[in-house]
Amino acid sequence: MTSLSTLRTWLVDWLVVAAYPLWSRHGIDPRNGGFIEALSANTTPLLSPRRLRVQPRQIYAFAQASALGWQNDTAPIIRRGLRYMEDCYRRPDGLYRTLIEPTGAPLDQNALLYDHAFVLLGLSSAAHILEDRTDLERRALELRNLMEHRWRLPNGGFLSDDATRNVREANPHMHLLEACLAWSEIGKDLSWTALVEELAELAVTRFINPESGAIHETFCSTWEPAPGLAGLIIDPGHQFEWAWILMRCRGKNIGRYRSAALRLIEYGELCGIRDGAAVNAILSDGSIHDAKARLWPQTERLKAALLALEITNDAKFVDIGVEAAGTVLRYLETDIPGLWRDERSAEGSFSVGASPASSFYHLVGAIAELSRYKRQSHDEEVYL
Repeated sequence: MTSLSTLRTWLVDWLVVAAYPLWSRHGIDPRNGGFIEALSANTTPLLSPRRLRVQPRQIYAFAQASALGWQNDTAPIIRRGLRYMEDCYRRPDGLYRTLIEPTGAPLDQNALLYDHAFVLLGLSSAAHILEDRTDLERRALELRNLMEHRWRLPNGGFLSDDATRNVREANPHMHLLEACLAWSEIGKDLSWTALVEELAELAVTRFINPESGAIHETFCSTWEPAPGLAGLIIDPGHQFEWAWILMRCRGKNIGRYRSAALRLIEYGELCGIRDGAAVNAILSDGSIHDAKARLWPQTERLKAALLALEITNDAKFVDIGVEAAGTVLRYLETDIPGLWRDERSAEGSFSVGASPASSFYHLVGAIAELSRYKRQSHDEEVYL
């Protein structure tokens, strides 16, 4: 029987003792400092094309290391990661291409809102560790201005890229909100807070179905759910991830954001959990569309439960947190500590495969949230 406090200790120890040392040793290209895309089950770096989003996600992950107890200097890792991102992904127009070869050669010149949201988050994470916070904020503001010039829509929100004109996607907006929140907490420019409020309002007025309380994924230009299957898909992991982000938003509408967030958690718990895990996808009628369960939704479920517990002091969120943390641990049961299993089958089994670096961002975020969890009086009474 394991309490949430003990689960917290296990997960922090896994991160500090196993994961950070392993990924700093095997997950960074020793030649140029870039972060690799994935590690095989024996820690061999895979020679896969490298997505832009992995670079700032790993900067975020290593920027949390010292606060979580890893006694290594992460500033050189973060500086090299920033330099690699600038040298290999930055286009002449100031935006960033989405994909390169491991050699650094461009593979896909497209620029995506989703990726650029993570660049902003990576810059804010670096600003916590490096001394040149003013310069990093200047770079972030310049990039955000380019993004707004290229993709901002007159009726609210942003395009996802240059080519997709008639589709609106919730997920890139979620990560843009996350990045702006991070900058609003440490930056000097008040426009970060203004954009936070704008994006949070967009979520509660456009992305969330007022009847079900669920966040849909894909919309047409009129903000109606997209036609066909795309408009029916609901991602349980994103219910929890949006909830965690909305609960962090402040301002005059804080009550509305928190109410929406708690409904998102309620919907995700009601429709998206199977055998203790958040499944990959359901449909708008609540039926399961994809019963497999990737690792990252479990981390977002844990984050949402912990912050909801802090806000409401409702013991039911301890139960959810205990289940989610225990489920995350099962994904970490690998032959080499510090790796993870990316997906559980619909039948509940795991296969041996690569550990994608992109999941480290989710794991670190969840463990960081767990590490700051304030012990509740009923904590020791809840067991897994």
